Amino acid sequence: MAFHWQTFKTRSLSALIFVAVMAIGLLWTDWAFFLLFSCIHFGCWIEYQKLVEKIDPEYAHITPLHRYGVMIAGWCAMLFFTCDDMKIGPIDLHAIGFWTGLISLFVLPIIEILFAQQHRLKNIGWSGLGLLYISLSWGLMMDIRCGSAQAVNVAGSASLYKMLPLAIIFSIWINDTMAYIVGSMVGRTPFSSISPKKTWEGTIGGAVLAIAVVVLLAHLFGYSTWQATWVSAIAAAVGTVGDLLESKLKRLANVKDSGQILPGHGGFLDRFDSLLLATPIVWIFFKVVHLF
Repeated sequence: MAFHWQTFKTRSLSALIFVAVMAIGLLWTDWAFFLLFSCIHFGCWIEYQKLVEKIDPEYAHITPLHRYGVMIAGWCAMLFFTCDDMKIGPIDLHAIGFWTGLISLFVLPIIEILFAQQHRLKNIGWSGLGLLYISLSWGLMMDIRCGSAQAVNVAGSASLYKMLPLAIIFSIWINDTMAYIVGSMVGRTPFSSISPKKTWEGTIGGAVLAIAVVVLLAHLFGYSTWQATWVSAIAAAVGTVGDLLESKLKRLANVKDSGQILPGHGGFLDRFDSLLLATPIVWIFFKVVHLF
Protein backbone atom coordinates (compact mmCIF):
# COMPACT_ATOMS: atom_id res chain seq x y z
CA MET A 1 0.00 0.00 0.00
CA ALA A 2 1.66 3.21 -1.22
CA PHE A 3 2.00 6.17 1.10
CA HIS A 4 -0.11 9.16 -0.02
CA TRP A 5 1.03 12.36 1.66
CA GLN A 6 -2.10 14.38 0.82
CA THR A 7 -4.38 11.64 2.18
CA PHE A 8 -2.29 11.40 5.33
CA LYS A 9 -2.31 15.18 5.73
CA THR A 10 -6.11 15.35 5.41
CA ARG A 11 -6.65 12.42 7.77
CA SER A 12 -4.20 13.81 10.33
CA LEU A 13 -5.77 17.28 10.31
CA SER A 14 -9.24 15.82 10.77
CA ALA A 15 -7.95 13.57 13.55
CA LEU A 16 -6.32 16.51 15.33
CA ILE A 17 -9.55 18.52 15.18
CA PHE A 18 -11.44 15.48 16.42
CA VAL A 19 -9.09 15.03 19.39
CA ALA A 20 -9.22 18.76 20.19
CA VAL A 21 -13.03 18.82 20.19
CA MET A 22 -13.21 15.67 22.30
CA ALA A 23 -10.63 17.07 24.72
CA ILE A 24 -12.62 20.28 25.15
CA GLY A 25 -15.77 18.29 25.80
CA LEU A 26 -14.00 16.11 28.34
CA LEU A 27 -12.00 18.75 30.18
CA TRP A 28 -14.53 21.55 30.22
CA THR A 29 -17.82 20.56 31.92
CA ASP A 30 -20.10 17.57 32.26
CA TRP A 31 -22.71 19.40 30.22
CA ALA A 32 -20.28 20.06 27.36
CA PHE A 33 -19.35 16.38 27.32
CA PHE A 34 -22.99 15.33 27.36
CA LEU A 35 -23.97 17.71 24.54
CA LEU A 36 -20.99 16.61 22.44
CA PHE A 37 -21.84 12.93 22.74
CA SER A 38 -25.53 13.64 22.23
CA CYS A 39 -24.66 15.08 18.81
CA ILE A 40 -22.43 12.09 18.10
CA HIS A 41 -25.22 9.74 19.23
CA PHE A 42 -27.79 11.13 16.80
CA GLY A 43 -25.23 11.43 14.00
CA CYS A 44 -24.31 7.76 14.39
CA TRP A 45 -27.98 6.75 14.45
CA ILE A 46 -28.81 8.63 11.24
CA GLU A 47 -25.92 6.98 9.42
CA TYR A 48 -26.68 3.57 10.91
CA GLN A 49 -30.27 3.68 9.68
CA LYS A 50 -29.12 4.70 6.19
CA LEU A 51 -26.71 1.77 6.09
CA VAL A 52 -29.40 -0.65 7.26
CA GLU A 53 -31.79 0.65 4.59
CA LYS A 54 -29.22 -0.25 1.92
CA ILE A 55 -28.60 -3.67 3.50
CA ASP A 56 -32.28 -4.43 4.06
CA PRO A 57 -34.58 -2.21 1.91
CA GLU A 58 -37.59 -3.18 4.02
CA TYR A 59 -36.15 -1.13 6.88
CA ALA A 60 -36.68 2.01 4.78
CA HIS A 61 -40.43 1.58 5.26
CA ILE A 62 -40.46 1.88 9.03
CA THR A 63 -42.74 4.61 10.35
CA PRO A 64 -41.32 8.01 11.31
CA LEU A 65 -42.38 7.26 14.89
CA HIS A 66 -40.24 4.12 14.81
CA ARG A 67 -37.33 5.85 13.08
CA TYR A 68 -37.04 8.78 15.49
CA GLY A 69 -38.59 7.13 18.51
CA VAL A 70 -35.82 4.56 18.72
CA MET A 71 -33.22 7.35 18.58
CA ILE A 72 -34.91 9.14 21.48
CA ALA A 73 -35.22 5.87 23.39
CA GLY A 74 -31.50 5.27 22.88
CA TRP A 75 -30.70 8.80 24.01
CA CYS A 76 -32.47 7.96 27.27
CA ALA A 77 -29.58 5.60 28.02
CA MET A 78 -27.23 8.58 27.93
CA LEU A 79 -29.57 10.54 30.18
CA PHE A 80 -29.74 7.60 32.59
CA PHE A 81 -25.93 7.46 32.94
CA THR A 82 -25.41 11.21 33.45
CA CYS A 83 -23.87 12.63 36.61
CA ASP A 84 -26.04 13.08 39.69
CA ASP A 85 -25.52 16.85 39.72
CA MET A 86 -26.80 17.34 36.16
CA LYS A 87 -30.32 18.69 36.59
CA ILE A 88 -33.03 20.62 34.80
CA GLY A 89 -34.51 22.61 37.65
CA PRO A 90 -35.16 20.19 40.52
CA ILE A 91 -35.22 17.11 38.24
CA ASP A 92 -31.98 15.30 37.47
CA LEU A 93 -31.30 13.93 33.98
CA HIS A 94 -30.78 10.44 35.41
CA ALA A 95 -34.45 10.29 36.50
CA ILE A 96 -35.65 11.72 33.17
CA GLY A 97 -33.68 9.05 31.31
CA PHE A 98 -35.00 6.25 33.51
CA TRP A 99 -38.70 7.13 33.26
CA THR A 100 -38.60 8.18 29.61
CA GLY A 101 -36.77 4.98 28.72
CA LEU A 102 -39.25 2.88 30.69
CA ILE A 103 -42.19 4.55 28.95
CA SER A 104 -40.51 3.99 25.57
CA LEU A 105 -40.31 0.25 26.21
CA PHE A 106 -44.12 0.16 26.33
CA VAL A 107 -45.05 2.91 23.88
CA LEU A 108 -42.76 2.07 20.93
CA PRO A 109 -44.03 -1.53 20.46
CA ILE A 110 -47.63 -0.28 20.65
CA ILE A 111 -46.87 2.39 18.05
CA GLU A 112 -45.30 -0.22 15.81
CA ILE A 113 -48.38 -2.43 16.06
CA LEU A 114 -50.86 0.39 15.46
CA PHE A 115 -49.17 2.35 12.69
CA ALA A 116 -46.82 0.03 10.80
CA GLN A 117 -48.37 -1.33 7.61
CA GLN A 118 -46.34 -4.50 7.89
CA HIS A 119 -45.00 -5.94 11.13
CA ARG A 120 -41.55 -7.32 10.56
CA LEU A 121 -39.42 -8.58 13.42
CA LYS A 122 -36.32 -7.90 11.32
CA ASN A 123 -36.95 -4.16 11.51
CA ILE A 124 -37.28 -4.33 15.28
CA GLY A 125 -34.13 -6.42 15.38
CA TRP A 126 -32.14 -3.87 13.37
CA SER A 127 -33.29 -1.10 15.72
CA GLY A 128 -32.48 -3.24 18.76
CA LEU A 129 -28.98 -3.84 17.39
CA GLY A 130 -28.56 -0.08 17.00
CA LEU A 131 -29.52 0.45 20.64
CA LEU A 132 -26.80 -1.96 21.74
CA TYR A 133 -24.21 -0.82 19.20
CA ILE A 134 -24.65 2.94 19.54
CA SER A 135 -26.81 4.04 22.47
CA LEU A 136 -25.47 1.65 25.11
CA SER A 137 -21.87 2.47 24.20
CA TRP A 138 -22.38 6.22 24.55
CA GLY A 139 -24.36 5.66 27.74
CA LEU A 140 -21.41 3.78 29.22
CA MET A 141 -19.11 6.57 28.04
CA MET A 142 -21.21 8.98 30.12
CA ASP A 143 -20.90 6.60 33.09
CA ILE A 144 -17.12 6.56 32.68
CA ARG A 145 -17.05 10.35 32.56
CA CYS A 146 -19.32 10.81 35.54
CA GLY A 147 -17.50 8.35 37.76
CA SER A 148 -14.28 10.36 37.76
CA ALA A 149 -14.97 11.72 41.23
CA GLN A 150 -14.57 8.19 42.58
CA ALA A 151 -11.13 7.66 41.02
CA VAL A 152 -8.62 6.04 43.34
CA ASN A 153 -4.86 6.04 43.71
CA VAL A 154 -2.96 3.01 42.48
CA ALA A 155 0.56 2.25 43.70
CA GLY A 156 1.20 5.89 44.53
CA SER A 157 0.15 7.11 41.08
CA ALA A 158 -2.94 9.08 40.17
CA SER A 159 -5.68 6.91 38.72
CA LEU A 160 -5.91 7.22 34.95
CA TYR A 161 -9.66 7.00 35.37
CA LYS A 162 -9.97 10.78 35.70
CA MET A 163 -8.67 11.01 32.13
CA LEU A 164 -10.13 7.73 30.90
CA PRO A 165 -12.38 8.99 28.06
CA LEU A 166 -9.51 11.06 26.66
CA ALA A 167 -7.10 8.14 27.16
CA ILE A 168 -9.36 5.79 25.18
CA ILE A 169 -9.80 8.31 22.38
CA PHE A 170 -6.10 9.17 22.26
CA SER A 171 -5.13 5.48 22.22
CA ILE A 172 -7.42 4.83 19.26
CA TRP A 173 -6.15 7.89 17.42
CA ILE A 174 -2.51 6.88 17.91
CA ASN A 175 -3.31 3.30 16.91
CA ASP A 176 -5.14 4.36 13.73
CA THR A 177 -2.48 6.87 12.72
CA MET A 178 0.48 4.60 13.41
CA ALA A 179 -1.22 1.61 11.77
CA TYR A 180 -1.72 3.69 8.64
CA ILE A 181 1.90 4.89 8.60
CA VAL A 182 3.45 1.49 9.34
CA GLY A 183 1.07 -0.30 6.98
CA SER A 184 1.78 2.19 4.21
CA MET A 185 5.54 1.83 4.57
CA VAL A 186 6.12 -1.85 5.34
CA GLY A 187 2.71 -3.51 5.16
CA ARG A 188 2.71 -6.64 3.01
CA THR A 189 0.43 -9.22 4.69
CA PRO A 190 -3.35 -8.61 4.39
CA PHE A 191 -5.07 -8.56 7.78
CA SER A 192 -8.66 -9.23 6.74
CA SER A 193 -10.67 -9.56 3.54
CA ILE A 194 -13.24 -7.23 5.09
CA SER A 195 -10.75 -4.35 4.92
CA PRO A 196 -8.17 -5.16 2.23
CA LYS A 197 -6.00 -2.12 2.98
CA LYS A 198 -5.30 -3.31 6.53
CA THR A 199 -2.12 -5.33 7.02
CA TRP A 200 -0.78 -7.40 9.89
CA GLU A 201 2.35 -5.24 9.97
CA GLY A 202 0.33 -2.04 10.27
CA THR A 203 -2.09 -3.51 12.82
CA ILE A 204 0.67 -4.83 15.10
CA GLY A 205 2.84 -1.74 14.66
CA GLY A 206 -0.08 0.59 15.44
CA ALA A 207 -1.01 -1.33 18.59
CA VAL A 208 2.56 -1.48 19.91
CA LEU A 209 3.19 2.20 19.28
CA ALA A 210 -0.17 3.19 20.78
CA ILE A 211 0.60 1.30 23.98
CA ALA A 212 4.13 2.71 24.15
CA VAL A 213 3.05 6.33 23.64
CA VAL A 214 0.12 6.21 26.09
CA VAL A 215 2.19 4.46 28.79
CA LEU A 216 5.02 6.97 28.33
CA LEU A 217 2.62 9.91 28.65
CA ALA A 218 1.02 8.34 31.72
CA HIS A 219 4.45 7.98 33.33
CA LEU A 220 5.46 11.55 32.49
CA PHE A 221 2.24 13.02 33.92
CA GLY A 222 2.19 10.80 37.01
CA TYR A 223 -0.71 8.51 36.12
CA SER A 224 -0.90 4.79 36.70
CA THR A 225 1.15 3.08 33.97
CA TRP A 226 -0.51 -0.30 34.44
CA GLN A 227 -3.92 1.27 33.86
CA ALA A 228 -2.53 3.05 30.81
CA THR A 229 -1.20 -0.26 29.50
CA TRP A 230 -4.57 -1.98 29.80
CA VAL A 231 -6.57 0.93 28.40
CA SER A 232 -4.33 1.40 25.36
CA ALA A 233 -4.11 -2.37 24.70
CA ILE A 234 -7.90 -2.79 24.89
CA ALA A 235 -8.51 0.31 22.78
CA ALA A 236 -6.05 -0.86 20.11
CA ALA A 237 -7.26 -4.47 19.94
CA VAL A 238 -11.01 -3.97 20.34
CA GLY A 239 -10.92 -0.74 18.34
CA THR A 240 -9.53 -2.67 15.37
CA VAL A 241 -12.43 -5.13 15.66
CA GLY A 242 -14.85 -2.19 15.80
CA ASP A 243 -13.34 -0.79 12.62
CA LEU A 244 -13.75 -4.16 10.88
CA LEU A 245 -17.35 -4.44 12.07
CA GLU A 246 -18.26 -1.09 10.57
CA SER A 247 -16.37 -1.98 7.39
CA LYS A 248 -18.48 -5.12 7.15
CA LEU A 249 -21.67 -3.05 7.46
CA LYS A 250 -20.46 -0.70 4.72
CA ARG A 251 -19.56 -3.63 2.49
CA LEU A 252 -23.00 -5.14 2.96
CA ALA A 253 -24.51 -1.72 2.16
CA ASN A 254 -22.12 -1.33 -0.79
CA VAL A 255 -20.90 2.14 0.26
CA LYS A 256 -17.40 3.53 0.79
CA ASP A 257 -18.19 5.80 3.76
CA SER A 258 -21.09 5.99 6.19
CA GLY A 259 -21.22 9.77 5.71
CA GLN A 260 -19.16 12.86 4.84
CA ILE A 261 -19.02 14.79 8.09
CA LEU A 262 -15.24 14.44 8.59
CA PRO A 263 -12.88 15.01 5.58
CA GLY A 264 -10.64 12.02 5.06
CA HIS A 265 -12.55 9.93 7.60
CA GLY A 266 -16.11 9.85 6.27
CA GLY A 267 -19.03 10.06 8.66
CA PHE A 268 -19.73 9.66 12.36
CA LEU A 269 -19.62 5.87 12.24
CA ASP A 270 -16.40 5.95 10.22
CA ARG A 271 -14.75 8.09 12.88
CA PHE A 272 -16.24 6.54 16.00
CA ASP A 273 -16.49 2.88 14.99
CA SER A 274 -13.48 1.89 17.10
CA LEU A 275 -14.65 3.91 20.10
CA LEU A 276 -18.14 2.37 19.93
CA LEU A 277 -16.73 -1.09 20.59
CA ALA A 278 -13.79 -0.14 22.82
CA THR A 279 -15.86 1.88 25.30
CA PRO A 280 -17.98 -0.99 26.70
CA ILE A 281 -14.96 -3.30 26.95
CA VAL A 282 -12.92 -0.69 28.86
CA TRP A 283 -15.98 -0.06 31.07
CA ILE A 284 -16.28 -3.78 31.83
CA PHE A 285 -12.55 -4.02 32.60
CA PHE A 286 -12.64 -1.16 35.09
CA LYS A 287 -15.79 -2.57 36.68
CA VAL A 288 -14.12 -5.97 37.07
CA VAL A 289 -11.06 -4.48 38.80
CA HIS A 290 -13.36 -2.33 40.97
CA LEU A 291 -11.94 1.02 40.01
CA PHE A 292 -15.35 2.66 39.81
